[in-house]
Amino acid sequence: MRGGLLSDAEHVPRYGLSQLDYLESEAIFIIREVAAENEHPAMLFSGGKDSIVMLHLALKAFAPGPVPFPLMHIDTGHNFAEVLEFRDRRVAELGIGLVVGSVQEAIDSGRVREPVGGSRNRIQTPVLLQTAEANGFTALMGGARRDEEKARAKERVFSFRDEFGQWDPKDQRPELWSLYNARINQGESMRVFPISNWTELDVWQYIAREKIEVPSIYYAHERPVFVRDSMLFAVDRHLHPREDEDVFIARVRYRTVGDATLTAAVESDADTPEKVAIEVAASRITERGATRGDDRVSEAAMEDRKKEGYF
Repeated sequence: MRGGLLSDAEHVPRYGLSQLDYLESEAIFIIREVAAENEHPAMLFSGGKDSIVMLHLALKAFAPGPVPFPLMHIDTGHNFAEVLEFRDRRVAELGIGLVVGSVQEAIDSGRVREPVGGSRNRIQTPVLLQTAEANGFTALMGGARRDEEKARAKERVFSFRDEFGQWDPKDQRPELWSLYNARINQGESMRVFPISNWTELDVWQYIAREKIEVPSIYYAHERPVFVRDSMLFAVDRHLHPREDEDVFIARVRYRTVGDATLTAAVESDADTPEKVAIEVAASRITERGATRGDDRVSEAAMEDRKKEGYF
């Protein structure tokens, strides 16, 4: 204030949305677009933090009415027990339909063959495609984000898939001014990523702001672990240490939850969303780069799987 008068900066009101408000608004718009433009959409829901946030956004998008599409999960049979328990409890609370595609059932029936080594990550793809086709889903919404991995960074929000469910990175539709083209022919489909523009930090700040419950595995806890490929893996019913791998108790948490045989933990004392957000802000490695063994197969591991039909 100068001479009793307010300066321009002091009396000009601030308009506009915060970063989280803008991302929330964009994601809700995308979810509504999918529901409006696609005949039979579904939303992937694994019980992981990104799918939990996406479901929270869907509830906001259609409140006070019900979510107008079912949820879908491809269960590898190697999921963390805490995550599956959360998935089932949350679905029961909301009364939303859940379609589960089982990799174990596909193995038992001979539709897919379990690879040597026991990792089921790659054989998720045919199960996903078969489950989507059997239920007539024309669009699948997923919680993939651009900051996770470089193949996801170059994929559009509305990602066109051909009649085989495959993605061609050289044949993507323009999305100028956030105008999305969801038109498809018979047999074709869309994969849609409402939180594509979010970062891991945005997700955790949103979880903290909205007070969203996530599985306890995302917060610091003590667990028996062993070191493999410079990563901390938990002793699990699906994963056991080798003879030369020593087991010890460590205080860890999970940044991402996928196949328990491939997903590592990180040492941490963060036991609240706010503390996790502070920890993530200081990190210089994405959650997939730091903890997912399946992405270390090759430089193009994720892109190769996406071309085959993976999410």
